[in-house]
Amino acid sequence: MSDFSGQDLRNSRFHRVDLTGSEFSSADLAHTRFRDASMRHVTMRGVELEDVEISGELLNVRINGVDVAPLVEAELDRRDPDRPRMRPTDPDGFRAAWDLVERLWAGTVEHARRLDPELLHESVGGEWSFIETLRHLAFATDAWVRRGVLGDPAPWHPLDLPWDGMQDTPEVPRDRTVRPTLAEALELRHDRMATVRQVVDELTSDELDRLTAPVDAPGWPPPGESFPVRECLLVVLNEEWHHRLFAERDLDALEPRPTPTPPTDVAPTATNR
Repeated sequence: MSDFSGQDLRNSRFHRVDLTGSEFSSADLAHTRFRDASMRHVTMRGVELEDVEISGELLNVRINGVDVAPLVEAELDRRDPDRPRMRPTDPDGFRAAWDLVERLWAGTVEHARRLDPELLHESVGGEWSFIETLRHLAFATDAWVRRGVLGDPAPWHPLDLPWDGMQDTPEVPRDRTVRPTLAEALELRHDRMATVRQVVDELTSDELDRLTAPVDAPGWPPPGESFPVRECLLVVLNEEWHHRLFAERDLDALEPRPTPTPPTDVAPTATNR
């Protein structure tokens, strides 16, 4: 076991490292950032959490003996009554969920069109730009619907963008330098959304429970693995829901703020001298 006791590791970068089983004792983790990090079976004792923001999937997360995951889920559902519709259980529910995805994303795209096109390539807080978000959703559809559900071993488009933590995989594109226009990104996006529409329109209960045929070619999902069709579609709905929220958040941040109107001259009075 490596020992880093008494060392100053400030501003270190740990990328694709395995820290399984490590121990952090009397460690200052202020201003640290965790991205695409697996923190399963983690125990924290005597920690101080203040001004902490956590965004991710919570399952059996206990704070001071309380499982907070159901509380968080219930509050998020309360804030947005449409959110539970992203967890359908039958074919009609999946069709209604995709109806909602199409409607909400149409509004988000109109929001993006109001901005300077160059801003759609801007990152906010180190997150994906709007164009990169569209490219990633095309990848998600290619992975889980065209490859997973439909069995195409290599469904990739050159603009597809996997998540940053995915290791480079032969034949799977990952070009962060290309800058397609909004029209180009939407052409791919609409084509992939049409694929999902066709799949959900033809869904039956038996199809939802069907296991996908394993694919041997390199890519994602991993070769040789099989999944229920419902799981593949739930992954896509989850991606669509969360990335739209992220996109709206960042578009709001990029939207130009109106220039404040300077105050007009007012004759001095007893209250404004």
